[in-house]
Amino acid sequence: MNVDGVPYRPIWPEADGTGVGIIDQTKLPHRFETVRLTSLTDAAHAIRAMLVRGAPLIGATVAYGMWLALRADASDAALTEAAETLVATRPTAVNLRWAVDDLRATVGPLPEAERAAAAFRRAGEICEADVATNAAIGRHGLEVFRRIHAAKRDGGPLRVLTHCNAGWLATVDWGTALAPVYMAHDAGIPVEVWVDETRPRNQGAALTAWELGQHGVPSRVIVDNAGGLLMARGEVDVCITGTDRTTANGDVCNKIGTYLKALAARDNGVPFYVALPGPTIDWNLHDGAEIPIEARAGREVSHVPGMTDDGGLTEVRVTPADAEVANYGFDVTPARLVTGLITERGVCEASVQGLAGLYPDMAGDSAA
Repeated sequence: MNVDGVPYRPIWPEADGTGVGIIDQTKLPHRFETVRLTSLTDAAHAIRAMLVRGAPLIGATVAYGMWLALRADASDAALTEAAETLVATRPTAVNLRWAVDDLRATVGPLPEAERAAAAFRRAGEICEADVATNAAIGRHGLEVFRRIHAAKRDGGPLRVLTHCNAGWLATVDWGTALAPVYMAHDAGIPVEVWVDETRPRNQGAALTAWELGQHGVPSRVIVDNAGGLLMARGEVDVCITGTDRTTANGDVCNKIGTYLKALAARDNGVPFYVALPGPTIDWNLHDGAEIPIEARAGREVSHVPGMTDDGGLTEVRVTPADAEVANYGFDVTPARLVTGLITERGVCEASVQGLAGLYPDMAGDSAA
């Protein structure tokens, strides 16, 4: 995707092979800045502090983080330490552990002298596979959007509501939930996006609105609690979100607030779709209640970052100084509220049978 007309990805290996570049998403939308990662510590910090976020992008960052670690020390002990360090950064996104396990399986059997180079190659393969996967999600989602738009009696624009950020900033390119939006826009389908601000970190207002603007897609930022009103008034044609982890039975774990959107959608007859790549499915879990929900720092709720009128970046408190804060990062939307799952292999119902039908090679005993 483009930033001011210049092609960018949120992560890339530097041409001289000395490190990895990333877009610092904590500075957006006010400033576009990039950061160099040159060590395992850098990669772990980028994930933990959310300079990079989104399940697929976290997986890509983990892969390059393993390479950076092995470049410094390729021993078995260092490989184990790198894996444990990265897994501990964010507990919810299944792509993180998937990437760690993939890299360990790739380099573990190799002589130490070959491990770093193999890890670098594998990280690149994971990134390119993610781009292809997201493009496929976009194509399948585009057909869903075509069908919904064609059924509109007023012939007006397709009005999409999304939550958090599941665009190209959350992946290596295209995005998951926003990939169909971009493809619909590029195909000439008039599309307008309602962008949930997505408190507490405002990934919708800061990131989704920014990247939609870069692509020229019309959008309006709304407060998180406006979605129900808009659906009740018939001003939403379809809801679509991403997911950080989906269980084998189709329960969806996504940014806090997603469950409430799904409830409002069901009550108002609005289709609710979730876009996800295969690695986001946790085939070992069959109940969303088993997913660990990340509890993040209270400061994300008590303070709000922003830009002052003179262009400076600042942070202000919005709660009483002595207020206790609970900050749950995710919630689980049960499969019964999900109209369909849009994957790189097609669209299916949110169920054991639906997922197993698309992924018979991965489902294993989950389909039993």
